[in-house]
Amino acid sequence: MRCPYCGHADTQVKDSRPTDDNSAIRRRRACPACGARFTTFERIQLRELVVVKKNGARSPFDRDKLARSITIACRKRPVDEERIERVVNSIQRRLESMGETEIPSNTVGEMVMEALQGLDKVAYIRFASVYKNFREIRDFENFVENISEPSKADENL
Repeated sequence: MRCPYCGHADTQVKDSRPTDDNSAIRRRRACPACGARFTTFERIQLRELVVVKKNGARSPFDRDKLARSITIACRKRPVDEERIERVVNSIQRRLESMGETEIPSNTVGEMVMEALQGLDKVAYIRFASVYKNFREIRDFENFVENISEPSKADENL
């Protein structure tokens, strides 16, 4: 592993341990050249995923981009980083276990919507406003009305 500070090609692993949810290995490293210390994470990747956008463009699945978008939706909400990490891990595992290498972007978006709905309603609405491309205040009103109305199945309980 190359040192991010000085670029030295060989760093030493000082400590390795699994993350709290056992989805990755956390490694503390030290550079023998400059003495800097840093942390790396090693995750299992079952297959190379490609996201197919609505316009047909293809791009590699970017776990960090997924985490960033969920973090932005949850900004200033009572959702800790560990829960966000678990959601990201869950979505990535679901995508990898689908058996497909090319995943439509709307599949990823729907998985995020589903996860945020159970995580935090405000984050869910924030994400939906961008994902569903709300243009006017009426779009928000309609969306909020639809999620706040109990479904017919709930009424029968």
